[in-house]
Amino acid sequence: MKRWTILLGVPLLLFIGLFHVFALMHLFPLYVTSPLLFITLYLIISLLFHKKSFKGFTK
Repeated sequence: MKRWTILLGVPLLLFIGLFHVFALMHLFPLYVTSPLLFITLYLIISLLFHKKSFKGFTK
């Protein structure tokens, strides 16, 4: 799982980061690229540090 996160996440992060730099140069709207960058970072970090834990038995 971590291998897929790294293989797909890093190029996606670089692409969205470049897209955000273009938005900072006023080529794209900043209110579109900022949430995309945040969502990408959040998903990569949450998938990398996701820990499966046992919650107990339910009746």
